[in-house]
This record gives sequence, C-alpha cells and structure tokens, in this order.
Amino acid sequence: MNEKSKQSEASKEVPAKEVPANEIRYVNLYESEEKVYIRRITGFFQRLRRYISAPLILGFVLMPWLVIDSRPAMLFDLPARQFNILWITFSPQDGVYLAWLLIISAFLLFTVTVMVGRVWCGFTCPQTIWTQMYIWAELLCEGDRNKRIKLDAQKWSVQKFLRKAAKQAIWIAIALITAITFVGYFTPVRDLVISFFTFQLDLTALFWVLFFTGATYGNAGFMREQVCKYMCPYARFQAVMYDHDTLAVWYNSERGEKRGPRKIGEDYKAQGLGDCIDCSWCVQVCPVNIDIREGLQAECIDCGLCIDACDSVMEKMNYPLGLISFTTEDAAAKKKVKILRPRVLGYGVVLLAMVALFVYSLATRMPLLVEVMRDRGTQMFRITEGNVSNVYTLKIENLDRKTHVYDVRVSGDYTFDIQGYKAPPILEGEIVTLPVRVVVKRSELKGEKNTVTFTVVARENPEIVVSHHTTFIGPSK
Repeated sequence: MNEKSKQSEASKEVPAKEVPANEIRYVNLYESEEKVYIRRITGFFQRLRRYISAPLILGFVLMPWLVIDSRPAMLFDLPARQFNILWITFSPQDGVYLAWLLIISAFLLFTVTVMVGRVWCGFTCPQTIWTQMYIWAELLCEGDRNKRIKLDAQKWSVQKFLRKAAKQAIWIAIALITAITFVGYFTPVRDLVISFFTFQLDLTALFWVLFFTGATYGNAGFMREQVCKYMCPYARFQAVMYDHDTLAVWYNSERGEKRGPRKIGEDYKAQGLGDCIDCSWCVQVCPVNIDIREGLQAECIDCGLCIDACDSVMEKMNYPLGLISFTTEDAAAKKKVKILRPRVLGYGVVLLAMVALFVYSLATRMPLLVEVMRDRGTQMFRITEGNVSNVYTLKIENLDRKTHVYDVRVSGDYTFDIQGYKAPPILEGEIVTLPVRVVVKRSELKGEKNTVTFTVVARENPEIVVSHHTTFIGPSK
C-alpha cells in the first residue's frame, strides 16, 4: 500500500458512533463481548514497550537456568523449606523479608502511580507483556486487523485452517514454555524439562505445568482485556491515587472537537471541525478496547498506543502532533504543574526509608538461627555434688551456604559451665537439635531465677555468632 492510499484510508475510516452523555446504556453482564481486533501500529511507545518487555521476558526465562555456587540462582525449594535467591538462602523464619518486600513493592507502585499513572500496567505487567506476544502471533499468522476480520468472516478452508492452527500452535508453545519456566522456580528446571519430555514427570509437577499452561493460554489468548477491566484490582483503586498533576494519556478535546471526516488539505475549520478526523484508530489499537476521547477511564492502562496511532494520522493529515498525549489534567487546562507535591514527597520518603532499612537488615542478616528451650520433661533443676544443673534443648539451623561446626559457650552472672555438648558438622540448611546441661555451683546462686546466655559461634567464621538469653532455675534457698 503506497503513501497516498494510506492517507486515504486514514481519512475515510468509518466514524465511531457517539453516545450522548445523558443517554442510559444498558449492559447485559451475561452477554459475551465482541472480539477485539488490534491494529498493528508503530511509533515511540510501541518501540518502548518492546524494549522494556524483552529484558523482562529474557530475565524470567533464563533466571532458573542460571547457576550460582553450583545451584540454581533462584529456587524456592518448598519440600526442603529453602529459598535460594542469588547468593542468599532464606528459611521460612525469614518470611518477614517477604512481607517487607511486598510492602515496599506496594509503596513503589503507589509512588509511580501518583507520578505517571498506570505505566506499570501498560509496560511491565505480565498480562500486558504476554498478551503482546499473543497478538504478535496473530499478526504473524493471520495478518493485520482488516485481514483477521475478513478471515474470521470467511467459511472454513484449508488456508484458514492452517493459519488458525499455526496461531494456536504458537500460543500453546508460548504457554507451555511459560508454565515450565514458572514451575522451574520451584523445582530444578533441568530435571523438570528432561522429566517432562521423557514422560517421567511426577503427577504434582505435571498438574502445575498443565495448570499454568492453561492459565496463560486463557488469559493472554482469550480473556485479555477482560482481565484488565474486570479482574485486576489495580484498576479499581488507582483512581484514588490520581491527582490533577498525575501524568496520564489525555485527549485534547478543545483541539479535537468537533470530530468529522475530511479530505487532506481541506479547510476543515471553516466547517466547524476540530483536528480529530474520527478515524477510530485510537480505539482500534487499544489493548483494552476503550475510546480515550471519552475521557480518563479506569480501564486505560497508559500504554501510549493510541498516542502512536493518533500521531501517525496527524502526520498523514499534516496536522500538529499531540492531539492525544501523555500530560496532566492541569497541563491540559493550561494550569501550573506541580511535580514535587505533598503526596509524591510522602510516598517517596516512606519508600526510601523502607528500602534503606530493608537493605541494611538484609546486609546484616546472620546466616544462623538458634533456639534454646529449657527441658520441661524433667524436673526444673537437679542438685548433685554441690552443683545445680538445668537441661536445655539447643536447636541450631545453618542458613549459610557452607558446612559449619558451631562452638557453644554459656555466660551470666555466675560461673556457668556447659556439659554434654559435642560440636557436630552441620550441613547447609540442616537443623540439629541437641540436649545440653548447664551447671553452676550452688554456693554461687543467690536467686531462684537467673539469666544465662548461650553464645553460638561458627568455628570457621567467628563473625557468624548468635546469642540467646534464657532462664536458669535454682533452689529458692
């Protein structure tokens, strides 16, 4: 198609039907929505989406295959209760870090939303990225929007079957790779792939691979905009975080109205028309099938594709660009824009403080967990040969990535001594429970309840040390 025919197509699109503002629209919630045919478009925001999504996809796919210290770089080993993330191994007791990370992610999302709207949805959300891959498969196998509409309207033929089959094959392949990769975060991916393709995969892993294959296939292949419109909670509460200075996709109604088709070079202003030629390209490229000209809507994911579409039409019509653009409500109303406003500063300060504390806590985290419990299965204390003794259960968990031998010493207000402890080598992730006896001369004790401190030190690395305070019980007199 030459440039002249493209211009003709842009200027002769069927106008979108306008719904009066005061008209009541009845929606049947049980009626399936019409299929959305996305138009292929090029432009700055489309390229930006690809540049952002490509590293995210590669990181997701390659991370389970990356090996650090002879183990997967990221493996959530649920049976062993170990979570390997890069150079650190976490245990279930480290769940506070997960909660902390989720809170930080929430505040980061709030901060970004206040500043630049729903760019998370438009550029980095997995639903958006995977839908983009599925749309690419449609374009590859069935052609652009008009070709897909004609293909669906045709009767079944060999050509139609082959095109549809090729698209479905690519969809299933993407879904299967996604599922195997995701399950590979919970079981070694190399063994998983070999077991899957040799039909030796256990039923549990097979169930989850098939489950996530179906979920990916359904969400990205068929549900698409329904996920963003009705299932995603972010669309429901994002409106309360917007203010007049939040960047979002806006249609300049003052410049664009009144809409109407016209020929290139025609004096449309004499006809009372605005710059919008009512070609509906902004609707045809929208992944969630909304009309941005109706104003800011909860379904809008700020992907910017309508900007690329509108700019391409404005360029063909020799009109100024920016009829649809990323701007703020105040900027659109030609008011002063405030970047550093109280809400942004508040979210930013809290976010920076939480990130700093999280990094500090993680950097100073001790790869050793110690629990000391006084044995309640025996009498509270024993007196033998002028000594008073208490029995304790010592639980040591090695959270380091190396085998260690831990020495134990006791201290307090008196000359405590430990008996019955033999330092065994404790493997990575291993938990060892040992009974120990603490004794002190009866003549030294001056109270019934006394404080005793257990100090556990890694023999190979004295910097790995944990102290635990507990109670030593003695006779009342």
